[in-house]
Amino acid sequence: MTTALITGSTAGIGAAFARRLAADGHNLVLVARDTKRLREQATELHDGHGIEAEVLSADLSTDEGIAAVEERLRDRRSPVDLLVNNAGFGNKGRYLDVPMADELTMLKVHIEAVLRLTSAATESMRERGRGGVINVASVAAFVPRGTYGASKAWVVQFTQGAAKDLAGSGVRLMALCPGFVRTEFHERAGMGTDNIPKWMWLDADKLVAAALADLSRGKTLSIPDPRYKALMGVVKVTPRPLLGGLTSRTGRKYGPQ
Repeated sequence: MTTALITGSTAGIGAAFARRLAADGHNLVLVARDTKRLREQATELHDGHGIEAEVLSADLSTDEGIAAVEERLRDRRSPVDLLVNNAGFGNKGRYLDVPMADELTMLKVHIEAVLRLTSAATESMRERGRGGVINVASVAAFVPRGTYGASKAWVVQFTQGAAKDLAGSGVRLMALCPGFVRTEFHERAGMGTDNIPKWMWLDADKLVAAALADLSRGKTLSIPDPRYKALMGVVKVTPRPLLGGLTSRTGRKYGPQ
């Protein structure tokens, strides 16, 4: 049996990855800050699917938390075959309205943690000649929309660049770029969602199924829904000044800033 490590595993997209991978027979390493929720999740997945679910409590906004997950990823005795870097959050408010400390915390989770954990995982994966990494980004990576979008743009560029460098090694890397998904994300950030059109919402389980299929096909970028694929096609041909104005207005309405 192979082992997958998922950060931010207790809710939303991370929980959907955990359910799907457990159902497919993968052992899991579940990573989040809330130890109680992690243990409950591990018990449920073990009892429901007969897999081993290891709990690792870690706060990826701290050096200690990142280092703890790095150490687990480098354990050659119990190797991780798939890493899902899913942990993340958004800050409510426009640039300069958000405290600098909060901005830096977000960059720590979205960028430094992703860099360090991807590096720790792929070092041992390359030695074994197999493995995969899914770094969860966002369609916000493709529009000019503040520090959240900028951090996710970094995830996309880093992942695709690293995938090229590791081509032929047996290690696959993919950036996953979902749109609006019904999770705890917006609630935790204090963002309203009432004005988001129903057609823009994605189902987390279907999103994960599409993402895993794209990884198996060797894709380095996954936008796992025809609606968002079409929207990103429009984004590519929209003049940047116009796009910036549109995304600024919609972002203030219901998105991470």
